[in-house]
Amino acid sequence: MAGVGYAMVSVPDVAKTAQSQNNVYYWADGSQMVATGGETNRQIVNLSQIPPAMRWAVISQENKTFYTDSGVDPKGIARAVFNMATGGQTQGGSTITQQYVKNARLDDQSQTISRKFKEIFIAVKVGATVKKDDILAGYLNSAYYGRNAYGIEAAAHAYFNKPAIKLDPGECAFLAAMLKGATYYDPAGATSIDPKNATPQANQKRATLQMQDTLNKMVQYGHLSAAERAKYTALPQVQNPRSNTRLSGQIGYLVDLANSYLVTHSSTTHITQDKLQQGGYQIYTTFEKKKVDELESAVKNVQKANIKPNLRPNTDKYVQFGGASVDPTSGAIKAIYGGEDATKHFTNNADATGAQVGSTFKPFVLAAAMKWGVRNPDLGPEQAQDERTVVSPKSIYSGKNKLKIKEYNGDVWKNEKGQEWLQTNDGDQSVGPPPDYKIDLREAMQFSVNSAYVQLGMDVGLDKVKQSALDAGVLEGSLASSNYPSFSIGTSSPSAIRMAGAYATFAASGKQNDPYSVDKVSSKDGVVFQHTKHATDAFTPKVADNVTDVLKTVVDKGTGTAAKLTGRDVAGKTGTTDGNKSAWFVGYTPQLSTAISMFRMDDNESNKNRKFLEMYGTGGQKEIHGASFPAEIWHDYMQQALKGQPAMPFPTPEPIGTVVNDTPSPSVSPTPSQSVTQSPTPSATPSPSLTSPAPSPSDTCGFWGNSPCSGNGGGNGNGGSGPGGTDAGGTGGVTSSPTESTGGGNTRGNGNGGIFAGPNG
Repeated sequence: MAGVGYAMVSVPDVAKTAQSQNNVYYWADGSQMVATGGETNRQIVNLSQIPPAMRWAVISQENKTFYTDSGVDPKGIARAVFNMATGGQTQGGSTITQQYVKNARLDDQSQTISRKFKEIFIAVKVGATVKKDDILAGYLNSAYYGRNAYGIEAAAHAYFNKPAIKLDPGECAFLAAMLKGATYYDPAGATSIDPKNATPQANQKRATLQMQDTLNKMVQYGHLSAAERAKYTALPQVQNPRSNTRLSGQIGYLVDLANSYLVTHSSTTHITQDKLQQGGYQIYTTFEKKKVDELESAVKNVQKANIKPNLRPNTDKYVQFGGASVDPTSGAIKAIYGGEDATKHFTNNADATGAQVGSTFKPFVLAAAMKWGVRNPDLGPEQAQDERTVVSPKSIYSGKNKLKIKEYNGDVWKNEKGQEWLQTNDGDQSVGPPPDYKIDLREAMQFSVNSAYVQLGMDVGLDKVKQSALDAGVLEGSLASSNYPSFSIGTSSPSAIRMAGAYATFAASGKQNDPYSVDKVSSKDGVVFQHTKHATDAFTPKVADNVTDVLKTVVDKGTGTAAKLTGRDVAGKTGTTDGNKSAWFVGYTPQLSTAISMFRMDDNESNKNRKFLEMYGTGGQKEIHGASFPAEIWHDYMQQALKGQPAMPFPTPEPIGTVVNDTPSPSVSPTPSQSVTQSPTPSATPSPSLTSPAPSPSDTCGFWGNSPCSGNGGGNGNGGSGPGGTDAGGTGGVTSSPTESTGGGNTRGNGNGGIFAGPNG
């Protein structure tokens, strides 16, 4: 039987190896978006055009006995067959010859025993009849290196923009590492596929270790001198992963998003990265061309009118926008804005960027307070978890600037260094009449008062605030530490897609649908994947509709008035972060939820330490805030996106909860911060910064008297000072301050902040 099997198989032709078919992508209406994948990025080169270092790097790492073995690994084969027969984990080829044969048989990648036996016979025949150099060349020319690069020549251009023959030993060892799976080794990261584990930092660490291990083995096996090896101690500089793509504009981002969704959800789509690369699929997306064009147009119009990098290079250079639009009834992603152009811009800005969301996080605090309630201050921690009081939006909290934040039981909150927390408000202003500055939670949301929502978060418990965000659809990997009071005012960095999806949960009266980008996939075998709706009850309609009602006030007469749509109910929230490093507007109607982000970041491919830059002076404004350009873009886009659709009202909320704390004072007005007792310590040195997520953010506009909003929501105000600055003025981004005394704390700037597609949707 073995002899017959051996006789029936043929040796693969390298010229026919790794041939892919097109994947065709369709808009939501069924019209074709783009066809791609068939033009596989591969060019066969002779072994003479592959540097010896590349050959030895692969041999040293993958199959050190390549030139002396028979081409098959009997133990590995037996193990693979046994695993498949018993339903265990399938395995790939364990020798270079076997891997080459596997690559050559793209027409049959099924994990079956019959295919495995056939592959074994082919490997045996190849090992017996084909020269080792030809096998090695065939493998290096057919292997997948990531970045849609099949073969060493394509890989050399994809990562280093040079022909393979010019690769140095370090670059060769690097590319050998990519053969282990570029998702987890490409230094650019693959957060759209695996946002938690495939970050640029994690991938760079893995790639460095693998590359160094390969170089060490090359020296150990006598294929590289120690002196030459010593030259390559760090990762080589690789180019932007998008520099080779032909899918320009927004199409590149859309295709990436759809691909990431399919691969990340391969347990249900049954489409792996390898299968996707092989092609042959018809992929029907959720994207609406009209909305994608309208979102891009809204961003570019605002950008062209206001952002002048040639005129203001110090403030307007590196300005970026991101956006996403989600259907609340299903979670279908209708449109995204990923950046200027998929061939020029490093990341998809609709996906995770690390930009903190600021005060757009506050609705999750309010939802938690109405879902679980505040804890009984008279009980111990364990009992208080069970005995709670659900709060009404009419509940009263202090709008005092530099409010001393307390635990739920009244004890002053202190961090691990014994520092207290004084929560500052925009422009160092207290809100409400002295001496208590009492306002209700609706007013605190309306004017984005930090102190009230930070204390509310402490009373509810930051664990419940976190759970509220998770229930709404925010991914845990994007959340900052919930050990600090500032967690309630947006130190986390969810993607625009996830923020649009989370607010869509409120729009859908508490029904949470994970954002998704692919409705159906077909192949020559018929439909291979069909999305099915799986809504969960994140919040009761009573909770969700009350959140919506409060957020409606923000747009009607609060910080979000620039987002008003004539004749339509709109709910939303502005957000600006400490140091004026990002600004957001997230809002929704019953039919559509949209998030818009704005930030400055130099993500040039040569800058390995990308960081967010301040936006003071950007666009000619004293500072940028969610009420200005993001709200303006949101308004212009939504006005077009909803054209022709009926104006639907939000549900009338049922009364909820108990009014906790005292009766409010008769009127609400800002009051200059009162003088505070100086620290008893003799020196006036500022209190030390926290080592964990720095406190951040909030947004106000048109309430403080000294920071009115202009027609489009723009505004000016009193800028902050000190390290990191404060988001004072029209936006009202506010900072929090740790201090070791009861005296006034200093405002602190935060760090760079904390990906969608994959598990993200």
